[in-house]
Amino acid sequence: MPDAVSMNTLQQHLFTLPETTVYTVLDGASAPNLPQMLDRLRIESVCLFPGELEPDVAQVAPYLAVFKPDTPFAQWVLEEGWGRHWGIFAVSRVNLRALRDHLRTFLKVYGPELEPLEFRYYDPRVLRIYLPTCNAKELRTVFGPVLRYLVESEEPGVLLKFSLDGEQLGSESIALT
Repeated sequence: MPDAVSMNTLQQHLFTLPETTVYTVLDGASAPNLPQMLDRLRIESVCLFPGELEPDVAQVAPYLAVFKPDTPFAQWVLEEGWGRHWGIFAVSRVNLRALRDHLRTFLKVYGPELEPLEFRYYDPRVLRIYLPTCNAKELRTVFGPVLRYLVESEEPGVLLKFSLDGEQLGSESIALT
């Protein structure tokens, strides 16, 4: 787990674009008691799975949440979740509902036999491998209203920052120590 100095560095990199909102997409299968924490800390959030969910599914579902610096929620996510593949960060100028609608569009993908599959892009281990493989059209689809995706690297002390640079993926590795 990164030290306190690197947590400050991480927050600085998350909040660099003016007039944007930082969101996190957290995986309930990785973050313990995620729905309860969101409720207890009164975090503006929505489940990415549509409709009424059975309690066991709601517990492991992905949630989109507004991420603000220097809050108990930010402290919990960064101190407990960083390096444990809890989720990803997205920076955007759209509101929570609009971003939810966008992120829901690629929760399901289709395999070689056209069978529907869940696409767990909100796992940083998936997104950091997937984005560099995308063509221009796929990048436009995945980014949509998202200006940046930020994820943990395989090395917990490194932040990966992805953006759409024209028709190409822009990427940067940032040491947090």
